[in-house]
Amino acid sequence: MSLFNPSRDQVRQFFFDAWTRFRAQQALSNIEALAVSIMQAHPEYHGVLDQPERYLQQAYFPEMGETNPFLHMSLHLSVLEQISIDQPPSIAAAYAALLEQEGDAQAAQHALMDCLAEVVWQAQRNQQPLDALAYIASLRRRAGLHVD
Repeated sequence: MSLFNPSRDQVRQFFFDAWTRFRAQQALSNIEALAVSIMQAHPEYHGVLDQPERYLQQAYFPEMGETNPFLHMSLHLSVLEQISIDQPPSIAAAYAALLEQEGDAQAAQHALMDCLAEVVWQAQRNQQPLDALAYIASLRRRAGLHVD
């Protein structure tokens, strides 16, 4: 699997494999353990994770109100990794502020995920690289922190 540009199927297989290893009580890598913690927080996805042969190729249509569980879990994984290294700068402070405001880790992560999803969507729409400064500003605004 390409670390920096995995395919859709590779990302999905990562989640399926981590879930299978967890269910079999096998040792998990750090990233797999983090992914499993996300999966455990989303029991609504367990049926999908238990059926890789059915859902590896499944298409999801957000415009029709469908949530792509793999995209959702990947966004969680992304923001948790970003928080762990405070990259982009101030994401850890934004998370701490949102955690205090929301009183719930999932809600705070979802707020950060909204910011990430928006800048990714803008970059794709404009066929431009992700605007890191816009991302940081969005994170800080969402958390009620001073925006430069």
